[in-house]
Amino acid sequence: MKRILLLLLGMLLTLPQFAQERKYSTYYYQRATLFESLPITSEDIVFVGNSITDGGEWGELFDNVHVKNRGISGDICMGVYDRLDPILKGQPAKIFLLIGTNNISRGMAADTIVSEIAMIIQKIKRESPKTKLYLQSILPVNDCYGLFGGHTSRYQMVKQINDLLQPLAEKENITYVDLYSRFVEGDTGKMNPEYSNDGLHLLGKGYLLWRDIVKPYIDEK
Repeated sequence: MKRILLLLLGMLLTLPQFAQERKYSTYYYQRATLFESLPITSEDIVFVGNSITDGGEWGELFDNVHVKNRGISGDICMGVYDRLDPILKGQPAKIFLLIGTNNISRGMAADTIVSEIAMIIQKIKRESPKTKLYLQSILPVNDCYGLFGGHTSRYQMVKQINDLLQPLAEKENITYVDLYSRFVEGDTGKMNPEYSNDGLHLLGKGYLLWRDIVKPYIDEK
């Protein structure tokens, strides 16, 4: 009985330590460990991002088996940075990056978010220099549904971040892809409800629009 109690005590002591060491969500590690087992090749085109990327059936949208999804719901800038190695190891042909929305919900300043995106860009350029990198603008959000308040209540920040991302792309000599202006509703600064039913994530029509915007970049040699 004493041995059982000691064993249980040891387990209880290690659980909090594990929780402290874990930087990201359980879903992050579920997806990231899967991605580590799925090889990337130099023929591949990789979409990297958070839940908005995660939700896209990219290979089917482009009818191309080389277009791969590496989105993780809930991911943040440093989460992407920390899981780049299995992607960059394969030296992919192209990477489409969209990240930063969840950083907004954590109360981060626009310039801090952009500086972390710059770290991602620099790592990709350093470790996979032949990869063509496309920096996509952050999509607008909308608070009309009363959902995801941490994201949607700070909708003005999206444009602030995008206004910094475009010159960052120019500085780093990479392609900037403006999704924002195609998804925003007029001059409201908010997501057009035609493309979302919760103010943050996309309906099918939104993914079709996204596909049409980036298709020229997918096709270019």
